[in-house]
Amino acid sequence: MRSRWISDACLAGTLRLVAPKNRRDHRGLCVETETRRGAIMFEASGFALVLLDFTCLILVGLPFFVLTPQHNPFKRGFFCNDESIRYPLREDTISYQLLAGVMIPFVLVVVICGECLSVHMSSVSNQSSGAKYLVCVYKAVGSFVFGAAVSQSLTDVAKYSIGRLRPNFLAVCKPVWEHINCGTGGYTENFTCTGDRFMVDESRLSFFSGHASFAMYCMLFLVLYIQARLRSEWARLLRPTIQFFLIATAVYVGLSRVSDYKHHWSDVLTGLLLGALAAVFTVFCVSNSFEQPVDPVALQDKQETHANKKTPPMESPTVVWTDPKAPTTTLSRDKEALQDPSSYTGAKAAA
Repeated sequence: MRSRWISDACLAGTLRLVAPKNRRDHRGLCVETETRRGAIMFEASGFALVLLDFTCLILVGLPFFVLTPQHNPFKRGFFCNDESIRYPLREDTISYQLLAGVMIPFVLVVVICGECLSVHMSSVSNQSSGAKYLVCVYKAVGSFVFGAAVSQSLTDVAKYSIGRLRPNFLAVCKPVWEHINCGTGGYTENFTCTGDRFMVDESRLSFFSGHASFAMYCMLFLVLYIQARLRSEWARLLRPTIQFFLIATAVYVGLSRVSDYKHHWSDVLTGLLLGALAAVFTVFCVSNSFEQPVDPVALQDKQETHANKKTPPMESPTVVWTDPKAPTTTLSRDKEALQDPSSYTGAKAAA
């Protein structure tokens, strides 16, 4: 029980940007526990755990790694009078390369700096080794990558299974209308596209928006990470301001996909919701960002100080044994002396 409490106290020290009060009776044990924990990943059993982490990451990202290179979505037909797929072809406001090239490094820089600062400001930072920095960064970055793999895999499963046509499908496909019977305005699947084959297959991946899901996942992950780490009093307005701009960035990315005629509004809304669910799942079920937000040692000090201010110390009465069978306090002895002064004098002379 004692070792578990000390381990929790050490863990809590890494989660606060304000160092708790020094406690010499537990500080040395915390340092020993954290150093031993950080050195585990360099032992044989530690490498096995790292290998297990990478195996789980590959399994979660397997749909993304398999479906994306094949690039073979479900072949869906269309209604000849469907106006939602007749929009013109436009360039991307935010390309996928630009989105990934900006958001991934940005998230990694914030997480790495936050973990290093959290370890540096912890109560055991002066005596902990560099392995502790590596372990904390590994856990935070690994959680982010795992959640990104979950988000992208779910997105690709939906895209390639449903094959919804993008708003600019007809402009990309360029079907041979002479071979299509649109007299009744019915549904047709027998048509031939004359456009670029890769672009035609890409125009069948409308549901749901990968841009929206990935942007919302990255930004909401940062929002929750900042909420867990930046707990100082001076950041009570700075923290929500940063979080507002992060969410606004994700929403803007999604809206740009609608204005570029690459997605329907329902595709973007679904992508935003799935990205948000992936971020919440990663932070609360995979990562430990919100675990032990307050140091138990500092909390105990605060409670003890508060209790001492409210309740003044009380002195216990001194027990004087006049008879081995009957203990008598000084309070009762004084009471008897007041009633019979001669008994008090005799007791004093006998003593």
